Amino acid sequence: MATKPPSSLSALIEALRALPGVGPKSAQRIAYHLMQHDRSGAVRLGEALLGASQGLRHCERCNTFTEATICELCSDDTRDASVLCVVETPADQAMLEQTLTFRGLYFVLMGRLSPLDGIGPNDVHFDRLIRRAEDGVVKEVVLATNFTNEGEATAHYLAQMLKARGLSVSRLARGVPMGGELEYVDVGTIARAMVDRRTV
Repeated sequence: MATKPPSSLSALIEALRALPGVGPKSAQRIAYHLMQHDRSGAVRLGEALLGASQGLRHCERCNTFTEATICELCSDDTRDASVLCVVETPADQAMLEQTLTFRGLYFVLMGRLSPLDGIGPNDVHFDRLIRRAEDGVVKEVVLATNFTNEGEATAHYLAQMLKARGLSVSRLARGVPMGGELEYVDVGTIARAMVDRRTV
């Protein structure tokens, strides 16, 4: 008969399973590693998780994570407030910022439409986005949702709502990746690149 781990260790393993991509075996391996080889790391991890869960809130303007009422980006007077980029997650926002190509402001939905999962417009802060976009300063909204079925549905729904309010709406371009060879790119991506081609 297999020996059951102590209850505190079982609780740690179960908590680690909340992480994306971490199944029962991986959670068990991580838990045993932390307890066997890195107790101080486990303490730091616990303190960091507690601090983040208690200290983070949503920015009142863009809905991303922040410790203040308004995040750093929204407080930056050098940003172009007339252009608002809509993304699904703070991770997507961080990736766009790393490109150093966008100088406008953001709105983070914290999700996307997914009717099969019961996620509708009220679950992804569409009402807050509309209020933000209608502040009289925003002139263009860039829809930078992911190119998944849910992301496309979210972008389509938002485009209709925003255009109806007289706002200019654009969508992140799709196409062949930098360094990609056509021979190895999927047909759907090539087709989209052809449709979205531009003059040079």
